[in-house]
Amino acid sequence: MTLVVLAAGMGSRYGGLKQIDPIGPNGEFIIDYSISDAIKSGFDKVVFIIKKENLEDFRSTIGKRFENKINVDYVFQGLDVKIPSGCRVNPERQKPLGTAHALLCCEDAVKENFAVINADDFYGREAFEKIAEFLKTAKTSADKKHYAMVSYELTKTLSDNGSVARGVCKVSHDGYLDDVDERTKIQKNGNDIEYFENDVWNPLDKDSYVSMNFWGFTPEIFDTLRRDFPPFLNNNYENIKAEYLLPMHVKDLLKAKLCDVRVLKTSAKWYGVTYREDKEEVKKFLLECTQKGIY
Repeated sequence: MTLVVLAAGMGSRYGGLKQIDPIGPNGEFIIDYSISDAIKSGFDKVVFIIKKENLEDFRSTIGKRFENKINVDYVFQGLDVKIPSGCRVNPERQKPLGTAHALLCCEDAVKENFAVINADDFYGREAFEKIAEFLKTAKTSADKKHYAMVSYELTKTLSDNGSVARGVCKVSHDGYLDDVDERTKIQKNGNDIEYFENDVWNPLDKDSYVSMNFWGFTPEIFDTLRRDFPPFLNNNYENIKAEYLLPMHVKDLLKAKLCDVRVLKTSAKWYGVTYREDKEEVKKFLLECTQKGIY
């Protein structure tokens, strides 16, 4: 099994990889914990999707930590990578083409069942164990592709320091994903959780589950990513900020009944640094994990 890590945005978010802040008690990055959990859960290869210009910095800062523990590969996402013949990218565009394009960039490096995560999110070991269990037996049938997604309790993904964007899941009675509603502004308001849309605050069920971009796929996902990329490029040539996004691609496949997505619910708490003030809470949590011997 392969773990694909979406890391092409790291340099821009952190002002250069060399400025990444260690967050664990021994100088670890969040990504260290994810790959440690993946190895313990049976993954034997990791593919980092990065910017080509970041290769040496990434390898010396992050990659070297794992090269003697797991097979490591690097794939580059850029505005000139995997662009189909007959398609063009607007020369004024600077923004990357999105997470679905990032995944398409690693088509030649991934031939087995695989999981996809964000580089700077903490998912917890249970999440890796659940996705690994799914991937070990996942097969594509003649009529439909079978994928999975780890979902988290909404209340365990919020920040005390401001609003967050989340994909709120609609789950069928038998545990499959029916739909994902992207909510760009969710926060606690008093005792309630609400999202802001159309200039008003709307209530959100506290028991909702959300997607944090942790997916499990078979390699057939590359066929539809490749199929749908040219229309995206042609339809958005003038929109230089449009992104070809993985959750939207999965949503389109669900709508067309070309796949099903098993929702793997976890009770773990998700951690990320959405706001600078979130960092201290993450550091405290990871220190406690280390003191308990989890890491």
